[in-house]
Amino acid sequence: MSRPSETTPPSLGLSGARVIVRYLLQASGSSAQRTAEVLCIDQTVESAEEIIPDGPIRESLIGRVESLEAAGSDQSTAAISFPIELLGRSGAECLHLLFGTSSLKPGIRVVGLELPADVLPPFHGPRFGRVGLRGLLGVPNRPLVCAVLKPLGLPPDRLASLAREFALGGVDWIKDDQGMTDQPFCRFQDRVAACAEAVSDANRTTDGSCRYVAHVSGAPEEVRERARYATRAGAGGLLICPGLTGYDALRALAADRTIGLPIFSHPALLGTYGLDRRQGIAPAVLYGTLPRVMGADVSIYPTWGADFGIGRDDCARIAEATETPRIPVASMFPTAAGRIGLEHIEDIRDLYGHEVVYILGSRIQRDREGLRQACRRFIAAIDDRPGRLPD
Repeated sequence: MSRPSETTPPSLGLSGARVIVRYLLQASGSSAQRTAEVLCIDQTVESAEEIIPDGPIRESLIGRVESLEAAGSDQSTAAISFPIELLGRSGAECLHLLFGTSSLKPGIRVVGLELPADVLPPFHGPRFGRVGLRGLLGVPNRPLVCAVLKPLGLPPDRLASLAREFALGGVDWIKDDQGMTDQPFCRFQDRVAACAEAVSDANRTTDGSCRYVAHVSGAPEEVRERARYATRAGAGGLLICPGLTGYDALRALAADRTIGLPIFSHPALLGTYGLDRRQGIAPAVLYGTLPRVMGADVSIYPTWGADFGIGRDDCARIAEATETPRIPVASMFPTAAGRIGLEHIEDIRDLYGHEVVYILGSRIQRDREGLRQACRRFIAAIDDRPGRLPD
C-alpha cells in the first residue's frame, strides 16, 4: 500500500509513555484483529488508513495492539496502548481517547484502563480517598454508612428534621437525593443551609462527626457557585452526577482548593453505557476507574440482586478498580446501594469486608422502631467487632 511520503510530519515530541485500554470485541480470529487495528486508528487520527503518512504519526501516535486474546465464543479481548499525551488535561479528552469514535460502533466494550504514573498531575484522583475519609470521620476500620434524604418534594425544614434524626442515629454521612437541585418548593441555598445546621446541631448533641453532603448540579458556573456556597454553609461533602454535568465538573471540584470537600459520584444516566454486555463501558470502568481518576472519594452504584441489571461479579470488579495500583492515585470507597436491608449484609460483607460505604435510602424510614433506633441497629449489624455502638 502506498502512502504519501511527502507529507511525513516532523517529530511530535511524544514522551513514549503509553496508556493501555482493554476492549472486549464481539469478534474472533482475523475479524477481531482487523477490528482492533481499526480501533487504533479510530481512537486517534480517525482517518482512512491510506492517508496516514509514514513517520511519527504512524509509528507513535496511532494506537498499538499490545495483545489480542480469545475470550469465549466469537469474542476477543484487545489491549491497545496510546500515547499518554492524547489523554490531554481534561475529562473530555480522556473519554474521547477511551471510546470517542468507537462508541458509535456495535460490538465494542471498554473493560479496563491502566495508567502510568506519567499521567499525573492532570488527573489527581481523590483528594481524600479511603484513608482521608476515615480520618475526617474518626472511624478507623468499620464500614461507613450514608443515609439519603428522601423523598423529593419535602421542604427544607422537613429535610433538615430528617437529617437531624439520621445524624442522631449515628450515621457517618447524610446526602441529598440526586433529584434535589434548586426546585421552587425546595431552593438549593435554603435546603443546604438548613440541613448543614441540623447535622451540626446533632453532632453537638452526640459529640459525633456526621457530615452532610450537598448535591451540586447545573451548568459549569452553577456547579462551582453552588459548591462554594455549600462549603460556606457548612456542608461536609458534595454529591455530583458526572453523567449529567460531565466528568470535568467532577475533576474541577476535586482540584479546587477553595472548596476542599470530599466528593461522592452518583451514576444517574450512566447506566445506559453499561447495561449491554456486548458494548459500551463495563461497570468496573464506569463506576470504578473513571470516577476515581477524576477525583471522587466515593462512587455510588447499584448493588447486585436488585432490579438494576448489575451482577455480583460486576460489583467485585468495581471494588477492585477502586483500589488497584494500576491506577496511580489514592483509593476511593465502593458502595452498597439500591434498597438494601439487614438481610443483605452478610453477602455484602463477604464481598467488600469493611472497605465499603452502605447507602441507606427510603427503606430504613419505614422501620417501626423509629429512625434513630433503626440507624443504630443497622450500624451495629455491619460492625462485627467487639464493643459496637450502644443502643
